[in-house]
Amino acid sequence: MSEDIAIKVENVSKTFKLPHEKNSSIKSTVVNFYKRNKSFEIQKALENITFEVKEGEFFGIVGRNGGGKSTLLKMLAGIYEPSSGSIQVNGKLTPFIELGVGFNPELTGRENVFLNGALLGFDRKEMNKMYKDIVKFAELERFMDQKLKNYSSGMQVRLAFSIAIRARSDVLLIDEVLAVGDISFQKKCIDYFKQLKKSQQTIILVSHDMATVEKYCDRALLIHNGEFLDEGDPKEIAAKYRLLNLPSESGHKTKPHPSLFDDMELGEIIINGQQQAVVKEHQELHIEVSYTPRKRKRVITSISICNADGSHIAYYDNSKDRITAEKGKTYQATCVFNTDQFLGGVYVVDVDLYDENGVYLAKKPKAVSFSIMDSDPGKAGLLNIKGHWKVEEE
Repeated sequence: MSEDIAIKVENVSKTFKLPHEKNSSIKSTVVNFYKRNKSFEIQKALENITFEVKEGEFFGIVGRNGGGKSTLLKMLAGIYEPSSGSIQVNGKLTPFIELGVGFNPELTGRENVFLNGALLGFDRKEMNKMYKDIVKFAELERFMDQKLKNYSSGMQVRLAFSIAIRARSDVLLIDEVLAVGDISFQKKCIDYFKQLKKSQQTIILVSHDMATVEKYCDRALLIHNGEFLDEGDPKEIAAKYRLLNLPSESGHKTKPHPSLFDDMELGEIIINGQQQAVVKEHQELHIEVSYTPRKRKRVITSISICNADGSHIAYYDNSKDRITAEKGKTYQATCVFNTDQFLGGVYVVDVDLYDENGVYLAKKPKAVSFSIMDSDPGKAGLLNIKGHWKVEEE
């Protein structure tokens, strides 16, 4: 492995055996234990994952729940062994996965600081030197002589986080710990990670917060259903992740009456040559609708742009074009528009075809979708409204 590579993952797969026997009594436990042919199914958590993380890189791993992110993180931490493939780590690695592991609820906060420090490899002299800083960062000066079982869950996590960040390591594995504690403490955590990024500490972050991924990560990996989907620019990966989280079409209430299809056969609908598109702000979108009329008709094609929950934002049709479609011939209606009025986010497109009398010929809800890469995550809303300000003294 090259010296500038901190972590190298090659063709890593992980499977688990899910047993089908249920042990509801002592008898069933004994019987199932001596069974020769035990029934189980194989669950593929990850399959053929390959990537590299360079030294000093802030690397993000994203994906939907159940996609394999945490399994991958635990394999990087050495908690799980890969079923196949290899993982190489250059240097010492510290996982921020389960904060507070090793805490004893019957001991005081002070005693748990020294216990946790010993687990991280510090001797008592070293812990004495950093004790005040740990307590100050956790904001728990008044509570250190109380037993840990009397701490709130937030207090315990704050103390665990304050201890964990003292660990000496070359690589940090972080699993959603930016959500630690209240807003004030979260800001301290974020400031800490800003310092790590400036010092070029190698960090691997697993998160569902795309704003955090876009802001801090140098590169990101997208995994879906245990498989490698894409790797590269965090803004593009975040946009693709948002497309994966679109609501299912089954929840859409629009359902055409079967008779509306008698005079029309609706063909393929694509956006920029595919079903889903990831675009930058101000980039053109081409929506192509293919259809074949069974009768000679004037066909009007329309698109409705909606946000992810189906609320309509914009509408556009070609009613002014006066196109008469001949029976049996296939036509392609293409709508071209610029995304400069849309802010970053996920959008879906409903496609409707109707005749000159307003009778619907075909409807395709959520026909295609697109995600706009956010150039400024700080902006709120969906539309980039054009205008100007004028301020005068009264």
